[in-house]
Amino acid sequence: MNRSVWRNLVCCALAMGFVVTGSVQAQGAAAAAALPDFTGIVKENAPAVVHVEAKYNGKHASAMQMQGPGSGPQGPGSNDPQWILRHFFGMPMMPSPEEQAHTSLGSGFIISSDGYILTNNHVVAHADQVTVRLQDRRILTAKVVGTDPTYDIALLKVNAGGPLPTVHIGDSHTLKPGQWVLAIGSPFGFDYTVTQGIVSAVGRNLGAGDQQDTAFIQTDVPINRGNSGGPLFNLQGQVVGINSQIYSNTGGYLGVSFSIPIDTAMNAVQQLKTKGYVTRGMLGVMVRPVDDSVVKALKLESANGAIVAEVTPDSGADKAGIQPGDIIIGFNGHAIDQGADLPPLVAMTKPGTKVPVEVLRNGKKLTLHATVGTMPRDKNAQMGHVGAAASSGAAALGLVVKSLDHDTRQQLGLKSGEGVVISDITGEVAAQAGLQAGDVILMVNQQKIGSVEAFRKATDHVKAGDTVLLLVRHGDQTNFISLSVPSGKSGD
Repeated sequence: MNRSVWRNLVCCALAMGFVVTGSVQAQGAAAAAALPDFTGIVKENAPAVVHVEAKYNGKHASAMQMQGPGSGPQGPGSNDPQWILRHFFGMPMMPSPEEQAHTSLGSGFIISSDGYILTNNHVVAHADQVTVRLQDRRILTAKVVGTDPTYDIALLKVNAGGPLPTVHIGDSHTLKPGQWVLAIGSPFGFDYTVTQGIVSAVGRNLGAGDQQDTAFIQTDVPINRGNSGGPLFNLQGQVVGINSQIYSNTGGYLGVSFSIPIDTAMNAVQQLKTKGYVTRGMLGVMVRPVDDSVVKALKLESANGAIVAEVTPDSGADKAGIQPGDIIIGFNGHAIDQGADLPPLVAMTKPGTKVPVEVLRNGKKLTLHATVGTMPRDKNAQMGHVGAAASSGAAALGLVVKSLDHDTRQQLGLKSGEGVVISDITGEVAAQAGLQAGDVILMVNQQKIGSVEAFRKATDHVKAGDTVLLLVRHGDQTNFISLSVPSGKSGD
């Protein structure tokens, strides 16, 4: 090849390369122009996002480590070679071998100017002290108003001495796959990190083993340790979810993240504020997926619905005439495409509501009407203190109590209206006396106790320097235990 031809080829190649590069640049510029700009959303909402620190002094460390993946460097089940679901709330910071004391990091967001903050339950569960850091670097002590492990929700309260910036609450029901969303949080402790992605799916149920009453938002937003409890925003700058879990076999983000719908979370918040606990609806059925074998055996047209395996006697389902073998294909106007669709819908229905339930029985469609009952409360929930009860003398004793359910009363040989159970030990007074969660308090100063309200009234006037005599059932033994509140200490 002569020099002239070679020069022409080089020039052509350069020219062609220039044209291609210019075309790519033009296409890139057009694509960039089509992408959303998140800067306005971040600027407006970042001041309402907080960094959460949960401190453990060793007393609750062992219980916290049983919470599940994310509660330490490795959670239970972390050796499972299969893909596993992980809760992430942060990095253990300098654990003490003697006490297993450590600090874990997470995220949260301010939902009202008077200092209410929403985060995940697994961020603060069993913590001895919770603090939040604002964008202006202020550090405030947070009180855990109440928690709901079933929805993985925790409501905190801080006193900032003035109004705080807040997020705007959106409507998670309007989310559709393909929509842009972004997260603000503290992955690995890096405050105010912004990540973005799209909604991958809505109404995602993770199965009976993990929050079966939550219809998660699935996204491809990068979520890592420390993001848990942080907000998920839509393009209108509204919070539509709480970043909660990822699906991973490595402990890191692999492209699948899950957020709790904000509608579910705010429903829990309202109940924690007004009642101190969260109630959910219960239909009274145990259902299974409609698999291929069921379709073949019953000669069904499709695998839609949830087949009833068991009906609880005297439940709303039983009284409505629902039977084992029925296939539930609709609940209160919502189609049931798969078995996992039913629990979240029932749970979000207010107890006492009468709803239509569509079933397929022997090839025929029937509409039955069932009154939704009340699901038993989560035994691991931390009761909120409502109204004046927040300043109850129970705080000085270092105790949180809740009502006994029917089954527990029977197991302990107690009658209706006898006793309350200790749900949490919050102070040194009770801890030093040897009281434990699960102990039953029968009397306070010779006054019989049969409800949470009765316990609060009996302890309402307890103050520093007082001594209270409790009659406590621990296992099969019943003993009197005296609690003395040190002078000059409130016990909070």
